[in-house]
Amino acid sequence: MNDAPSARSAEVGRRIGVPLMYGLWRPRVLGAWKVPATGPAILAVNHSHNVDGPMVMGVAPRPTHFLIKKEAFVGPLDPFLRGIGQLKVDRTTADRTAVTRALGVLADGGVLGIFPEGTRGEGDFAALRAGLAYFAVRGRAPIVPVAVLGSSERRGRLIKGLPPLRSRIDVVFGDPFQADDGSGRRTRKALDEATARIQKQLAAHLENARRLTGR
Repeated sequence: MNDAPSARSAEVGRRIGVPLMYGLWRPRVLGAWKVPATGPAILAVNHSHNVDGPMVMGVAPRPTHFLIKKEAFVGPLDPFLRGIGQLKVDRTTADRTAVTRALGVLADGGVLGIFPEGTRGEGDFAALRAGLAYFAVRGRAPIVPVAVLGSSERRGRLIKGLPPLRSRIDVVFGDPFQADDGSGRRTRKALDEATARIQKQLAAHLENARRLTGR
Protein backbone atom coordinates (compact mmCIF):
# COMPACT_ATOMS: atom_id res chain seq x y z
CA MET A 1 0.00 0.00 0.00
CA ASN A 2 1.35 3.46 -0.83
CA ASP A 3 0.25 7.02 -0.24
CA ALA A 4 0.22 8.01 -3.90
CA PRO A 5 -2.67 10.25 -4.96
CA SER A 6 -5.54 8.44 -6.65
CA ALA A 7 -6.18 8.45 -10.38
CA ARG A 8 -9.68 9.70 -9.56
CA SER A 9 -8.27 12.92 -8.10
CA ALA A 10 -6.14 13.49 -11.21
CA GLU A 11 -9.21 12.84 -13.37
CA VAL A 12 -10.94 15.70 -11.54
CA GLY A 13 -8.03 17.93 -12.53
CA ARG A 14 -8.30 16.73 -16.12
CA ARG A 15 -12.02 17.53 -16.25
CA ILE A 16 -11.30 21.02 -14.95
CA GLY A 17 -8.41 21.48 -17.36
CA VAL A 18 -10.23 20.44 -20.55
CA PRO A 19 -12.80 23.30 -20.69
CA LEU A 20 -10.32 25.79 -19.22
CA MET A 21 -7.55 25.13 -21.73
CA TYR A 22 -9.89 24.89 -24.71
CA GLY A 23 -11.81 27.95 -23.52
CA LEU A 24 -8.77 30.22 -23.13
CA TRP A 25 -6.63 28.95 -26.02
CA ARG A 26 -6.86 26.79 -29.14
CA PRO A 27 -4.87 23.64 -28.37
CA ARG A 28 -3.92 21.46 -31.31
CA VAL A 29 -3.13 17.99 -30.00
CA LEU A 30 -1.11 15.59 -32.13
CA GLY A 31 -0.23 11.97 -31.34
CA ALA A 32 -2.26 11.60 -28.13
CA TRP A 33 -3.02 8.02 -29.19
CA LYS A 34 0.64 7.20 -28.60
CA VAL A 35 0.19 7.40 -24.81
CA PRO A 36 -0.20 3.80 -23.55
CA ALA A 37 -3.87 3.19 -22.76
CA THR A 38 -3.07 1.30 -19.57
CA GLY A 39 -0.16 0.70 -17.22
CA PRO A 40 2.51 3.04 -15.88
CA ALA A 41 3.82 5.80 -18.13
CA ILE A 42 5.83 8.99 -17.78
CA LEU A 43 5.07 12.13 -19.78
CA ALA A 44 8.34 14.06 -20.22
CA VAL A 45 7.34 17.63 -21.07
CA ASN A 46 9.52 20.53 -22.24
CA HIS A 47 9.00 23.61 -20.06
CA SER A 48 9.09 27.21 -21.24
CA HIS A 49 5.91 28.59 -19.65
CA ASN A 50 3.79 28.14 -16.52
CA VAL A 51 0.81 27.09 -18.62
CA ASP A 52 2.63 24.01 -20.00
CA GLY A 53 1.66 21.73 -17.10
CA PRO A 54 -2.05 22.68 -17.00
CA MET A 55 -2.17 22.45 -20.79
CA VAL A 56 -0.84 18.88 -20.87
CA MET A 57 -3.01 17.96 -17.89
CA GLY A 58 -6.05 19.18 -19.80
CA VAL A 59 -5.34 17.57 -23.19
CA ALA A 60 -3.62 14.29 -22.20
CA PRO A 61 -5.78 11.21 -22.83
CA ARG A 62 -5.19 9.92 -19.28
CA PRO A 63 -5.24 11.57 -15.84
CA THR A 64 -1.73 12.81 -15.04
CA HIS A 65 0.05 13.45 -11.75
CA PHE A 66 2.70 16.14 -12.23
CA LEU A 67 5.68 16.70 -9.99
CA ILE A 68 5.39 20.43 -9.23
CA LYS A 69 7.80 22.64 -7.30
CA LYS A 70 6.71 23.31 -3.73
CA GLU A 71 6.76 27.07 -4.34
CA ALA A 72 3.56 26.69 -6.36
CA PHE A 73 1.69 25.23 -3.39
CA VAL A 74 0.81 28.56 -1.75
CA GLY A 75 -2.47 29.84 -0.33
CA PRO A 76 -5.60 28.30 -1.88
CA LEU A 77 -3.49 26.63 -4.58
CA ASP A 78 -2.10 24.21 -1.98
CA PRO A 79 -5.32 22.30 -1.24
CA PHE A 80 -6.45 22.67 -4.86
CA LEU A 81 -3.31 21.11 -6.36
CA ARG A 82 -3.32 18.35 -3.78
CA GLY A 83 -7.01 17.75 -4.44
CA ILE A 84 -6.41 17.16 -8.14
CA GLY A 85 -3.64 14.67 -7.50
CA GLN A 86 -0.54 16.78 -8.12
CA LEU A 87 2.73 16.08 -6.29
CA LYS A 88 4.67 18.69 -4.35
CA VAL A 89 8.45 18.40 -4.63
CA ASP A 90 11.26 20.27 -2.92
CA ARG A 91 13.87 20.81 -5.63
CA THR A 92 16.56 21.90 -3.18
CA THR A 93 16.95 18.49 -1.56
CA ALA A 94 16.38 14.77 -2.10
CA ASP A 95 12.65 14.86 -1.39
CA ARG A 96 11.98 11.28 -0.28
CA THR A 97 8.26 11.88 0.22
CA ALA A 98 7.82 13.15 -3.34
CA VAL A 99 9.91 10.28 -4.73
CA THR A 100 7.86 7.70 -2.81
CA ARG A 101 4.57 9.17 -3.99
CA ALA A 102 5.74 9.44 -7.59
CA LEU A 103 6.87 5.80 -7.58
CA GLY A 104 3.51 4.97 -6.01
CA VAL A 105 1.72 6.52 -8.98
CA LEU A 106 3.70 4.28 -11.35
CA ALA A 107 3.24 1.21 -9.14
CA ASP A 108 -0.51 1.78 -9.32
CA GLY A 109 -0.31 1.86 -13.14
CA GLY A 110 -0.78 5.62 -13.34
CA VAL A 111 0.71 8.42 -15.41
CA LEU A 112 3.46 10.63 -13.97
CA GLY A 113 4.18 14.03 -15.52
CA ILE A 114 7.72 15.40 -15.29
CA PHE A 115 9.52 18.51 -16.53
CA PRO A 116 12.93 16.86 -16.97
CA GLU A 117 14.70 20.22 -17.26
CA GLY A 118 13.73 20.84 -13.64
CA THR A 119 12.56 24.40 -14.17
CA ARG A 120 11.33 26.75 -16.87
CA GLY A 121 13.93 27.60 -19.50
CA GLU A 122 14.26 27.51 -23.24
CA GLY A 123 12.10 24.41 -23.37
CA ASP A 124 14.63 22.61 -25.57
CA PHE A 125 15.52 19.68 -23.27
CA ALA A 126 19.14 20.93 -23.26
CA ALA A 127 19.72 20.37 -19.55
CA LEU A 128 18.22 17.18 -18.14
CA ARG A 129 18.26 16.09 -14.53
CA ALA A 130 18.78 12.46 -13.57
CA GLY A 131 15.39 12.23 -11.84
CA LEU A 132 13.55 11.24 -15.02
CA ALA A 133 15.90 8.31 -15.64
CA TYR A 134 15.53 7.17 -12.03
CA PHE A 135 11.73 7.12 -12.18
CA ALA A 136 11.70 5.43 -15.58
CA VAL A 137 14.13 2.68 -14.55
CA ARG A 138 12.86 2.16 -10.99
CA GLY A 139 9.19 2.40 -12.01
CA ARG A 140 9.69 0.28 -15.14
CA ALA A 141 7.69 2.83 -17.07
CA PRO A 142 7.96 3.89 -20.72
CA ILE A 143 8.66 7.57 -21.36
CA VAL A 144 6.38 9.50 -23.72
CA PRO A 145 8.05 12.72 -24.95
CA VAL A 146 5.72 15.70 -25.08
CA ALA A 147 6.49 18.99 -26.85
CA VAL A 148 4.44 22.07 -25.98
CA LEU A 149 4.98 24.74 -28.63
CA GLY A 150 3.63 28.29 -28.74
CA SER A 151 3.04 28.76 -25.02
CA SER A 152 5.88 31.28 -24.71
CA GLU A 153 4.61 33.52 -27.51
CA ARG A 154 4.78 37.15 -26.33
CA ARG A 155 3.16 39.05 -29.17
CA GLY A 156 -0.49 39.90 -28.65
CA ARG A 157 -0.62 39.18 -24.92
CA LEU A 158 -3.52 40.83 -23.11
CA ILE A 159 -2.67 39.34 -19.73
CA LYS A 160 0.91 39.54 -18.52
CA GLY A 161 2.45 36.13 -17.98
CA LEU A 162 -0.04 34.24 -20.17
CA PRO A 163 0.09 33.34 -23.86
CA PRO A 164 -2.24 35.46 -26.04
CA LEU A 165 -5.83 34.39 -25.44
CA ARG A 166 -7.31 32.18 -28.16
CA SER A 167 -3.85 31.66 -29.65
CA ARG A 168 -2.91 28.23 -30.93
CA ILE A 169 -0.76 26.04 -28.70
CA ASP A 170 0.52 22.79 -30.14
CA VAL A 171 0.92 19.74 -27.90
CA VAL A 172 2.75 16.92 -29.67
CA PHE A 173 3.02 13.46 -28.09
CA GLY A 174 5.82 11.21 -29.30
CA ASP A 175 6.48 7.48 -29.42
CA PRO A 176 6.99 5.86 -26.00
CA PHE A 177 10.43 4.41 -25.32
CA GLN A 178 12.30 2.61 -22.57
CA ALA A 179 15.11 4.49 -20.84
CA ASP A 180 17.17 1.58 -19.57
CA ASP A 181 19.36 -0.87 -21.47
CA GLY A 182 17.38 -3.90 -20.36
CA SER A 183 19.90 -4.95 -17.73
CA GLY A 184 17.88 -3.67 -14.78
CA ARG A 185 20.96 -1.88 -13.38
CA ARG A 186 20.30 1.17 -11.18
CA THR A 187 23.88 2.27 -10.60
CA ARG A 188 24.94 5.90 -11.05
CA LYS A 189 26.66 4.96 -14.31
CA ALA A 190 23.53 3.18 -15.58
CA LEU A 191 21.36 6.21 -14.73
CA ASP A 192 23.83 8.57 -16.40
CA GLU A 193 23.74 6.42 -19.53
CA ALA A 194 19.93 6.33 -19.39
CA THR A 195 19.83 10.13 -19.04
CA ALA A 196 21.99 10.48 -22.17
CA ARG A 197 19.66 8.17 -24.09
CA ILE A 198 16.62 10.08 -22.86
CA GLN A 199 18.10 13.45 -23.85
CA LYS A 200 18.78 12.19 -27.36
CA GLN A 201 15.23 10.88 -27.74
CA LEU A 202 13.60 14.03 -26.33
CA ALA A 203 15.70 16.35 -28.49
CA ALA A 204 14.83 14.32 -31.60
CA HIS A 205 11.12 14.46 -30.72
CA LEU A 206 11.24 18.22 -30.20
CA GLU A 207 12.95 18.73 -33.56
CA ASN A 208 10.34 16.53 -35.24
CA ALA A 209 7.49 18.36 -33.46
CA ARG A 210 8.79 21.73 -34.63
CA ARG A 211 9.07 20.46 -38.18
CA LEU A 212 5.58 18.95 -38.01
CA THR A 213 3.92 22.09 -36.64
CA GLY A 214 6.05 24.73 -38.34
CA ARG A 215 6.91 26.28 -34.98
